[in-house]
Amino acid sequence: MSASIYLLTLCLPLATVLLVIAIRSFSAVQQAKARLAHEGSFRQIAEKAATAEAETAAALTAIQATLGDVRARLTAIEKVLKDVG
Repeated sequence: MSASIYLLTLCLPLATVLLVIAIRSFSAVQQAKARLAHEGSFRQIAEKAATAEAETAAALTAIQATLGDVRARLTAIEKVLKDVG
């Protein structure tokens, strides 16, 4: 067997193994980047949800205050109608 064929039979499997390792490493890096981007979008959605919740709570407080005012006025009107009637 000649030396070039001998070296070729040793180098090709080694090169194949190194190529497979490189491809798997590249794939792992790309998956990590995709996961990080996905988590970032979830973080943005959570921040938007928290902001919307705070706005809704503020609106609910304002509505409750207005409702209390309307109830007080209605009570006063009912009292006037009972006095008149």
